[in-house]
Amino acid sequence: MANSNAPASPRLLAGGNPQIPKGEGDAPVQAWIAAVPGWKHAVARQLDALVVASVPGVRKAVKWNSPLYAARDDGWFLSMHCHARYIKVAFFQGRSLTPVPPEPSKSQGTRYLHVFEDVPLDTAQFMRWVEQASRLPGERM
Repeated sequence: MANSNAPASPRLLAGGNPQIPKGEGDAPVQAWIAAVPGWKHAVARQLDALVVASVPGVRKAVKWNSPLYAARDDGWFLSMHCHARYIKVAFFQGRSLTPVPPEPSKSQGTRYLHVFEDVPLDTAQFMRWVEQASRLPGERM
C-alpha cells in the first residue's frame, strides 16, 4: 500500500522545468534541482555548486519556478530555468559583464548563457561572470 502522506513529485512544466513552491533559502533550490529531469539535473547541480563556490554566503530562493541567487539584500543577480534543449542562466546585469554573456534578452540589461548537453561548460568563465555579477546591483523581484 502506497504512503498517502508521501510528497508528490513536482510537476514538470514546459521544457521540463520543475514546478516548485516559492520559498527562500537553499531547501527550495535543492528541491528544484532534485526535480530537474535527465542530463539537466547534473548541470543544474553543477551550476548551483559553482555559484556557491564563487559567492560565499550567497542567498537563494525559488520564485516563478526558477532558482534565484543574491549576494546581498539589494536584489538577485542570477537565475536558472530549464528549457527543452538547454538550461538558461540569466545574468540580470549581463550587459555589464566582461565579456558579455552570449545570448541576448528583451530585457535591457539581461544576458543569457544557454547550457546544452553536448557542449562543455566553460566553468572558469562561468565563475568569472558569477563573481562579477554578484558585485553589481541586483534585480528586485
